[in-house]
Amino acid sequence: MNAFMTKGTFDFLKNLKDKHPDLDLFYMNGDGSTLVYYESDQKKSIFASGRDFEAIIEKGQLKKKGYVVMNNIPVTDEGRAVFEENFRNRQQHVDSFAGFQAFRLLRPKKSNQYVVLTQWASKEDFEAWKNSDQFKKAHNKGNVKQPAYFADRPFITSYHMIDPNE
Repeated sequence: MNAFMTKGTFDFLKNLKDKHPDLDLFYMNGDGSTLVYYESDQKKSIFASGRDFEAIIEKGQLKKKGYVVMNNIPVTDEGRAVFEENFRNRQQHVDSFAGFQAFRLLRPKKSNQYVVLTQWASKEDFEAWKNSDQFKKAHNKGNVKQPAYFADRPFITSYHMIDPNE
């Protein structure tokens, strides 16, 4: 499955839903901008500019309402296989937490920046998971050294789902 996203102004991006009624577009607002995300079997994006991914791990279904957190992780070319294998081997029980809606591990097609996307019913649900023992164990909070396959420091972006019709 391919995944595509782009950022821009809400006024510009809201017209995409009318131009592409066959696509299930997800609109999100955060950090002063709007992001549109969609998944498709098509290899080419509808966006003139944006980011293209392959969804290599998928859990749950994305919903039109909720809170989205994207962990952006730059990974070296040499470290891609190790990074993906570590993710596949990690016991991830995120889907058992209250408020969980969806999870995607997105492999970049043109850059080195993976995205770990989680969607929650609310920000409070995400915070509860983030403060859980399972989160701390999965993210090895005691280890302050970055893995060797990180090309740069990861960073997190968060969004609230929005309805383009409102």
